[in-house]
Amino acid sequence: MPSETLMRVSPFLLDFGVTRVARHTGLDRIGIPVWCAYSPNARSIVVAQGKGLTDDDAKVSAVMEALERAVAGNPSVNTVRTSARRLQESGYMVEKLNCLIGRHKNDIGDDEGIEWALGRELLSGTEIYIPFEAAILDRTRDCRFWMSSDGLACGNTLEEAILHGILERIERDAHVLWQIGNDKDRYSRCIDPRGLQDPALDQLIEKIETAGLVLRLFDMMSDIAIPCFTAILAPGEIHGAADVRFVEVTAGNGAHPSPVRAAIRAVTEAVQSRLTYISGARDDILPETYHAPLPLQTRTAFQAVPAMPAAIAPAFPQSLSQHLHHTLGALREKQIDKVIVLALSDPALPFSVTKIFIPALENPPGGRARRFGNRAVSKAIMS
Repeated sequence: MPSETLMRVSPFLLDFGVTRVARHTGLDRIGIPVWCAYSPNARSIVVAQGKGLTDDDAKVSAVMEALERAVAGNPSVNTVRTSARRLQESGYMVEKLNCLIGRHKNDIGDDEGIEWALGRELLSGTEIYIPFEAAILDRTRDCRFWMSSDGLACGNTLEEAILHGILERIERDAHVLWQIGNDKDRYSRCIDPRGLQDPALDQLIEKIETAGLVLRLFDMMSDIAIPCFTAILAPGEIHGAADVRFVEVTAGNGAHPSPVRAAIRAVTEAVQSRLTYISGARDDILPETYHAPLPLQTRTAFQAVPAMPAAIAPAFPQSLSQHLHHTLGALREKQIDKVIVLALSDPALPFSVTKIFIPALENPPGGRARRFGNRAVSKAIMS
C-alpha cells in the first residue's frame, strides 16, 4: 500500500536531501493527482514529480523518484579498478556499455584501467562487470557516459525496482521505434481508451474531457510483446487554434504487462507533464521553451481517429514475480541478449534503487556519441 511505503521511507527523506513534498494538483483544472518532492542540493534535478490515481499514489511516486536520483548521485556500490581484458582473463563477463558513451568521448578500451561495478545479468543469472561511471547521476561532475535516469528505478523491494527499471527501458525503446517512419503509420494506431473497459481509466478520461482537454492514446508496442502506450494531451481548441504553444501539448508514456496499467501510466504522465510546465518549477526547462510553437507533426496526432482496441483478455491477479518473469520472457523471445541490473542502494534501507542496462534496446534522445542502435536503424531501413 502507498501509505505503508510512505511510513517506511519518510524517516529517510532528509538524509537523502528531500526537504519538502508538495501537492501540485490544484495548479491545473484537471484534478488528477500530481505531487512533487524537492531536493535543493540535488546532484541532478531539484524537483522530482509523481502521479497516480490517488494522492498517496502520486506522493509516493514523487518521493521514490527523488530517492532514486539521490542514491544514483552517490551509489553505495563496491568497485574495482582494472581493465576489461584483465576481468575477462579472470573469467568474468564484461559489458563496456560503449552504446552509452557521451558525445565527444572515447569508447572504453580493452586495456584501459577504470572503475568497474559488479552487476547481474538477469537472463542467464550470471555476474557481469560494467563501468561504474555509467550508473552515476551526478551533473556536478564531468562524466564519460551519457548521464540519464533511463532505467533508474526505486521500489519497496529489489524485485520491484528491477521490474520498474526494465519496463522503463522497454517503454523508451518502443517510443523511439514508434517515432521512426511516417505520420500515417504512426497515428494509425490510435485507440479509444474507453475500449479497455477499466473504471479507473474511464474516470481519468472523464476528468480530462470535463476540463475541456482532448487526449489521443496510441498503441506503440514494439516487437517486444509488452503493452506500451503514448498519450498526448492538448487544449480542446487544438483543431482550430493557430497559435498553440509547445508547452500546451504534453505527452506521457507507459509500459506494463497489463494493457490497462500501461495506459493509465501514459495518461497520468501526460497530465504530470502538463503540470511540469504550469508550475515552472523544474530546473531543466529553459525559459525559451515557453515561447516555442507547437510542431506541426504533434498537431497532426489529433487528426487521428480513435479505434476500439483489440479484444483484451480478462485480467487475472499476478504477483510481482510473475510480472517480472513474463517481462524477461518477452525480451528473451526477441533474442535480447543482456538485461543487467546494478543495485545502487544500501541493502539496509527500507527501499531499493537499481539501474537497469539493456544495451540492445534503443535509448531516448540525449548527449550520446551514438544516437541510434541496431533496432532503430533496422526499422528505418525497412520503413
